[in-house]
Amino acid sequence: MAVAVDATEVIVARSQQEAIDAFGDGGDVTVIAGGTIVMPDLAHGRVRPGRALLLHAAGMSGVTTDGARTTIGAMTPIAELEGLAAPLGATAAGVADREIRAQATLGGNLCAPGGEESPRGDLQAALIALGAEVRSTGAGGERTEPVEDALAAGFAGRMVLDVSFDAPEAGARAVVRRPHAHAYTVLAVCAARTGGGVRVAVSGAGPHGLRCPSVEAAFAGGDLEAAAARALDDVTPHDDALASAWYRSQVLPVLVRRALTDLS
Repeated sequence: MAVAVDATEVIVARSQQEAIDAFGDGGDVTVIAGGTIVMPDLAHGRVRPGRALLLHAAGMSGVTTDGARTTIGAMTPIAELEGLAAPLGATAAGVADREIRAQATLGGNLCAPGGEESPRGDLQAALIALGAEVRSTGAGGERTEPVEDALAAGFAGRMVLDVSFDAPEAGARAVVRRPHAHAYTVLAVCAARTGGGVRVAVSGAGPHGLRCPSVEAAFAGGDLEAAAARALDDVTPHDDALASAWYRSQVLPVLVRRALTDLS
């Protein structure tokens, strides 16, 4: 179903396949999931799409488990993730407030722009730590890839369908954020113990969530302090309205130590 509103064509997808077909190669289309990020941009004229694709009726939400594998639809509200194991459940519970968590979606948060202008995307580090894979569609068709690879390439021209990961043996999260409910997270470290060892990721210290292989390698040797000391090897903290690069550089090793201690 499509209707014309001013210069924008509004498409309401009634199934995942309708959404995939309408998205096509992603050209001149703005996906509206929960709308907590996109709608303010639309209201202020920062985004002027030729086509707006609404996914609320596309049936792309829900959390399913098949053995140890968990799959989460892109339209799943963040509030529905709070009961999952750390680090994802704890991260979801710390996003904004109840109203935002009830409206915002996994897919929208994963694709959220970050960095100096808008430090968003709280779930990214947790998903990287879990070794999650994201399934998306766009130019070239459907593909599944590690979350860290998708974030590095960017989601321009791609629409997230779902995310999947194996249940961790243990998980932990250490975070610094301002006390106001609507404030973005200043800095967060997520860690997860999986069959392949310990994975560590950071959000708030780059343009998107980033994995920390140097920390992982040091921690694999059993030296917690060495792992904390390598915290800045894989990320470049920045200045923004929330904190300075200097502050993030001082706090990050502390958060790495805390997360890995809690994981043990």
